[in-house]
Amino acid sequence: MRRPLCVVILGSTGSIGTQALEVCAEAPDRVTVVGLAASCDADSLAAQAERFGVPHLALRSPPDRSPTFPAGTALEIGESATVELIDRAAPDLVLNAIGGSAGLHASRATLERGIDLALANKESLVIAGGLLMELASRHSARLIPVDSEHNALAQCLRAGRLEEVRRLVLTASGGPFRGRKRNELAAVTPEEALRHPTWRMGRKITVDSATLMNKGLEIIEAHHLFGLPPESIEVLIHRQSTLHALVEFQDGSSIAHLGPADMRIPIRYALGEPDRWSGPESRFSLSEIGTLDFEEPDHETFPSLQMAYRACRRGGTLPAVLNAANEAAVEGFLAGTIGFLEIFHLVDRAMNEHTPQAADDWARLLRVDRETRDQVARWMS
Repeated sequence: MRRPLCVVILGSTGSIGTQALEVCAEAPDRVTVVGLAASCDADSLAAQAERFGVPHLALRSPPDRSPTFPAGTALEIGESATVELIDRAAPDLVLNAIGGSAGLHASRATLERGIDLALANKESLVIAGGLLMELASRHSARLIPVDSEHNALAQCLRAGRLEEVRRLVLTASGGPFRGRKRNELAAVTPEEALRHPTWRMGRKITVDSATLMNKGLEIIEAHHLFGLPPESIEVLIHRQSTLHALVEFQDGSSIAHLGPADMRIPIRYALGEPDRWSGPESRFSLSEIGTLDFEEPDHETFPSLQMAYRACRRGGTLPAVLNAANEAAVEGFLAGTIGFLEIFHLVDRAMNEHTPQAADDWARLLRVDRETRDQVARWMS
């Protein structure tokens, strides 16, 4: 019998992290959690460490007060705490569920150490996909997608070889504003944007779903993961969120992945891959769903997809600009500094004013990320 997989979960107090711990609790004979990291929620981190007996912990920011951590736990604090955690815990696999570009450093560190990476941080691949894929290849580390759509694509691709693929199809629920026109979005509030009809997610990714930027980032993510050009990656709006992805092969056949809108399923697959674990979810019933609807995205109202295609085609540092400008603009929207439609305007402006450079240098990518954020912040002030 194989020993349990030793896992570190980064972003453990967020939506993906907490669901990953639920999956680990289902299979203690298969998984041992050896490390947890959070940004600043020390109380939740301490509770998780107590429940799962986790010996290694990390916090990016010092806590306002000192919570009581279980006896014998080692706590790292600071910007480099996540990497120190990975080194101390020596896991077989790191599940990176850190939100936004803050997760890039951990993705890089994991792959540089030859550790398998279950990636729920799409921004890592958007900013530095070429460098990360090269690291994974050089160090013989697996990079397993956790995003529901890319996890679904990976499963569908088990039915054939990559060179046999004609196109990949990602689906999107359309978010809370599906069907609205541009003039109906000028006055929407952060509270309205955060009411996602299907998925339970963090604030930033929920706003990205409302603008369809999340799906734009996923186009770039799929391009790096599967090596297909952007013109072979399509997006369809599918309000039921039942069909997560589809692969069309050269012979005309298509393989689709269907299932409940439950992130524990792709998390379980990523932890067990290539094996499948049984889970407690209820049986999936197509007869209860009844109908599956699909429609083309409204590119005029939601220009994020076209921006992402443009960034993916041009490559270089332009995807990093797209991501940084979007993160800064979403932060401004959630703070009430700008309106919803200004998110699109600021991202487009940042891309138009940037002269793309080669994305072959970590320092350059980090500098472009920082400079873009600063520039967008000045425009919003």
